[in-house]
Amino acid sequence: MRKLIVFLIVLVVLLAVVDRVAVAGVQRDLSNRISAAADLSGTPTVTIQGIPFLTQALAGRYPEVRFDLGTLNLTGVPIKNLNGVAYNVTAPLTDVIQNTADIRAERLVVHGTVSSATIDRFAPKGIKITGNGRGLVATGEVPVGLQKVKFTAEMAVEVGEGGLRLVATKIQGVPDALARLVTYTIPMKGKMPFNAKVTSVKPVAQGLEFTAEGSDVPLNGRG
Repeated sequence: MRKLIVFLIVLVVLLAVVDRVAVAGVQRDLSNRISAAADLSGTPTVTIQGIPFLTQALAGRYPEVRFDLGTLNLTGVPIKNLNGVAYNVTAPLTDVIQNTADIRAERLVVHGTVSSATIDRFAPKGIKITGNGRGLVATGEVPVGLQKVKFTAEMAVEVGEGGLRLVATKIQGVPDALARLVTYTIPMKGKMPFNAKVTSVKPVAQGLEFTAEGSDVPLNGRG
């Protein structure tokens, strides 16, 4: 009986070790594939959620795969803290071993941050953009006739085809019609990783955090 108990303990430990070794190997493989699929110069950090891993590998389906892409330069706009989650990733084990797998995520969500410095850099000349803890505020001077008049305005953020559009609202100090002189766009014309589409954006302490999403996303570096 004692030998049986010892055997079972050793078996459990060995299975746990094999499980962790296997997950490390697949995470490396997915990291390389995601790097190619997202057209990255570096290798992202990938973490497969869920224990035990072997049951997921045998099923060829991973409910949640998290990844950290670091910083990406998108047409001159640095996107920081770029990370996301791929849901319901299909990767048949035999195909992975033979390197013929068509690995896909049923749904993918990416988050990234445009820093306060970048937001301010693209602002019109003479206009300063800062945060007030709740959103973005623009201050500066705009021409009114032959004079320049100081103003303050809250900035709403919209998702546009050309990037993130900052629109002056509740402008104070000058007529509302001059809000167009404060409105501007942070260009994001390059391709987002995985061809994800920006769906929302919100002010945060570091600047603007956006969310991009995609469905039926290939993670194998092809297509």
